Amino acid sequence: MRRVEGYVIVSADGMLADSQHRMPDSIRYDADQQFFQSSLDQAAAIIHGRHSHEGGPRADRRKRLVVTRRIAVLGPDPDYPNALFWNPQGATFEQALEALGASDGMVAIIGGSEVFTMFLPLYDSFHLSRAGQAHIPGGLSPFTESGTPEDVLRRHGLKPGPRRDLDAAADLSVTTWTR
Repeated sequence: MRRVEGYVIVSADGMLADSQHRMPDSIRYDADQQFFQSSLDQAAAIIHGRHSHEGGPRADRRKRLVVTRRIAVLGPDPDYPNALFWNPQGATFEQALEALGASDGMVAIIGGSEVFTMFLPLYDSFHLSRAGQAHIPGGLSPFTESGTPEDVLRRHGLKPGPRRDLDAAADLSVTTWTR
């Protein structure tokens, strides 16, 4: 059985990166990274765009699809033997997962904005972490649609669960939205 889950951390003003597509240090927290990495350890596949990546000590061992328009269909990623480049215009989601050898299990979507938006109709759950003390003026939203991240998730039929503090002193929390 497949589950599609999104993972993002945003600033108090709802941004995931600065205008240069870089995640600023102001939204990097050990507690969020622990939550994120332990979640990715359970993923059958990770999907992200060319500018997004999860890093960490186990990144090269994880199966991943890198969404890009630079290829026609599917192709190997020369930097990661467990990864494929995927153009959704040339191959379906199912075809890409099959080629990756990850047709069952949890699929983790980790950004960027176009990738998060592409999967809005498919999320079983979306984990929205919020760094309540950080602000990224002029930053990038996790979705290409207008509105706060919560507004976008709500419009697509997801409902918030309880807020869970990851680091109360830093006003860092996560809310899991589900269908």
